[in-house]
Amino acid sequence: MDSFSPRNRTKTQTLVINALFIAFTLAATMFVNLRLPIMGNGGLIHLGNVPLLIAAFVFGRRTGAVAGAFGMGLFDVISGWMAWAPFTFVIVGAMGYAAGLISEKVPGKRALVYTLAVAAALIIKVVGYYFVEVILYSNWIQPFGSIPGNVLQIVIAAIIVIPLAGRLKKIFG
Repeated sequence: MDSFSPRNRTKTQTLVINALFIAFTLAATMFVNLRLPIMGNGGLIHLGNVPLLIAAFVFGRRTGAVAGAFGMGLFDVISGWMAWAPFTFVIVGAMGYAAGLISEKVPGKRALVYTLAVAAALIIKVVGYYFVEVILYSNWIQPFGSIPGNVLQIVIAAIIVIPLAGRLKKIFG
């Protein structure tokens, strides 16, 4: 499987991998979700962060950023959350990029590095969406209600991705 290594990957392979992870992220966000009206502003818990983090850990920061930005941004556009789309594009793109960058550059035990990368993505998500809600709702208190749902999304993704990422990296990375 040496043909998948970054040094040997063609532009076409990179394009296909990015497109697949955009589609995986969109599908996991759209079809594997639960609306929780008790959380904040009608929180949406979804599994879109799973393919996003796999993309970042296995294929790197650029694929992680592209998968997150386009996959979840497209979800917002086609699901009636248009006002959120530009913010999602930036926030989730930054999550994918940061998680991929940390997984690429930080030495050490992979499980610990992946945990650190997930923690960074969590901080970006919570802080980013807090300020987006402040902007959209003109309220500094209400956005605190969405924090538990955002944390839950990332924690669930971490539980799924961290044990798998190392194995997938050996196969495809």
